[in-house]
Amino acid sequence: MPLYITNKTIIMPEQSIYIKNANHDGKTVDIYIKGNIISRIIPCGAEQQAEEHMQAATTIDARGMNIYPAFYNMHNHAAMTLLRGYADDLPLKEWLEQHIWPAEATFTEEYIRVGVKLACLEMIKSGTLFFNDMYWKEHVALPVVESMGMRGVLGVTLIDAMQDDEKEKSFEVIENAAQYNTPLVTLSVAPHAIYTAGKQLLCRCAETARRNNLKLHIHISETQNEVADCIKQHGCSPVAYLDKIGFLGEDVIAAHAVHVTDEDIRILSRRGVTVAHCPAGNMKLSSGIAPIQKMLDAGCRVTLGTDGCSSNNNMDMREEMKIAALLAKVTSGAQALPAKQVLDMATRAGAEAFGIGAGTVEEGKIADLLLVRSDDPVMTPMYNTVSNWVYSSNSALVDTVICNGRILMQGRKIEGEAEILQAAGEVSARIARLRQ
Repeated sequence: MPLYITNKTIIMPEQSIYIKNANHDGKTVDIYIKGNIISRIIPCGAEQQAEEHMQAATTIDARGMNIYPAFYNMHNHAAMTLLRGYADDLPLKEWLEQHIWPAEATFTEEYIRVGVKLACLEMIKSGTLFFNDMYWKEHVALPVVESMGMRGVLGVTLIDAMQDDEKEKSFEVIENAAQYNTPLVTLSVAPHAIYTAGKQLLCRCAETARRNNLKLHIHISETQNEVADCIKQHGCSPVAYLDKIGFLGEDVIAAHAVHVTDEDIRILSRRGVTVAHCPAGNMKLSSGIAPIQKMLDAGCRVTLGTDGCSSNNNMDMREEMKIAALLAKVTSGAQALPAKQVLDMATRAGAEAFGIGAGTVEEGKIADLLLVRSDDPVMTPMYNTVSNWVYSSNSALVDTVICNGRILMQGRKIEGEAEILQAAGEVSARIARLRQ
């Protein structure tokens, strides 16, 4: 069984943070964070501010900034940052089998450690504080994510092609997940997809996850070929097949769900499945456009994810929001997926799926927050703060990032950034030599 190298240290948040002069929904407010909780939101200059300000360990002047909830990236393959741009503009089968899989076969633990750290850096700088991951060697990734101060759920990935002893080691990890979990980083059970995991493995994954109170993370109905093959083999769609074998439930995160019927959508809604919509990756690989508005209308919980950097090229959730909203309008009309709703998908919906009391800027919520520059041409004029963030802004305007009441970035500066980039450059140079 792999050794999980983690000191299990609880990341203690700042004693208190006082944010003054922040623009929140068109109003200038002061926000007091006590421990990891948003304790008070008061009008700027109100009499009540004096006591909190004097007691605060850290004061941030947010003049010229908007405050938003941080992003929750609900489907990712973090270590694949090292394959950004490695094999672009190719058909899915050729891209995967001739380029991505052979490159991944060379990944050592060092590569994964470096790739995950690079991913964490990129996500923090673009406003993401949580990611739901599916990759290999989760024991390598876990202490890296913990050291960066982020939230993460790391999938123990399982496929039929694994050797029996590898599977048993993975299930042993799952059975002992409680001893590896930290306050911000936990494990999930991640059978890759129905075409890489048969019924026996899928059912074992579901049973083991539920007995250990862990989430299930799986790709569902990503491509037309996947759906056609499932109908040929099982006589029904992937969603209906997973429902038939008892896999679906409120603990399932279903990535993609591009090719789903109205009946599939009803099943997803009835079972309380969380859908992780990945529009940029779906477009780049020509997988299709998921019927998101239909899912929302049916009562499905729909969230956003970026997928991995080899199929999206970045993990910019702000960009993903805009793409999701515009794609929905192409298929369902100009009023589909308005700015406020897509921001909710990228923040609150993901937090709720994992039972985390964050995702909104409200008193009593966990302080997972972003301060975003508003004194920029793309944010001017400011008729609607949410609309500007979704449609016109960019993630380079993220100035300050607070996770669980702890400042991870301020003034766009993150400790150790240069070292992370240098290590990633060295590893990627080795990967590039494979192609020569």
